[in-house]
Amino acid sequence: MLVRHVALVVEKSKVKPSEVARVAAALQKQVTRDFAPIWQVKATVDSFVRLEDVPIGYWPVIVMDNVEDAAGYHDDEDGQPFALVEFERDWPLTASHEVLEMLADPFGRRMIAGQSPSHAQGRVAFLVEVCDPSEDADFGYTVNGFLVSDFYTPEYFDPKKISGTRYSYTGAIQGPREVLKGGYLSWRDPVTKKWFQLQRFSSKTRIVNLGAKAESGSLRAWVDRQTNKMSREAMSTGGREARKMFKAVRTASEKATAARATELRAHIKRLTKGTKA
Repeated sequence: MLVRHVALVVEKSKVKPSEVARVAAALQKQVTRDFAPIWQVKATVDSFVRLEDVPIGYWPVIVMDNVEDAAGYHDDEDGQPFALVEFERDWPLTASHEVLEMLADPFGRRMIAGQSPSHAQGRVAFLVEVCDPSEDADFGYTVNGFLVSDFYTPEYFDPKKISGTRYSYTGAIQGPREVLKGGYLSWRDPVTKKWFQLQRFSSKTRIVNLGAKAESGSLRAWVDRQTNKMSREAMSTGGREARKMFKAVRTASEKATAARATELRAHIKRLTKGTKA
């Protein structure tokens, strides 16, 4: 199986390299333990301090202080995968989201056929964006003390709900093509040749006509640019209770790792005592 290599790297950001390294380790664990067995991919996630340090062939996920004008772009000038992540409160959650979607569909064009959520439509082609329907912080979980994204399974596109089937990693999604608070699902209607989206950015669920795609580039990049602002606003206002719990988990994790470091340093000091002689 071909191994995919992802680089988590800092560019024009205040984030500390040590934090980027810890987040990369959490994402590597998520990919290896949780995501790879379900989506049948093999990948590495490594951290780098500068873009100049990223080897050729790695797909960069770049952390920056401001990506407002560039948000929603997922491929470079050669059509190769990359992603931008804004350094803010939930940046590890966003980085997890981008890494998982990059691994499931590197070039942003993968589609799966299924029955449309709109009664006026029949069979449509859904865009594979594994984190979008449950992207809110309320549905995430922690790895190494960092909040990471839930993601749906291939069974998400099954024709009907079957008891005992897992539709997302955390179990938050409980049936095919379900969209949770703060999430969305995108598809193309082959009859009208237009794109539609089931959105749940407010208390009401609605279906929005995005129109026909008229520009070049990946489907995922184009779709995300249509809804990026609404999605970001929904995510920023949701998940308050979940964040309190995740903060407590993060604090406990940091205490444990600090204690382990102190213990290890003391052990090394005993082992190296007198080695000068």
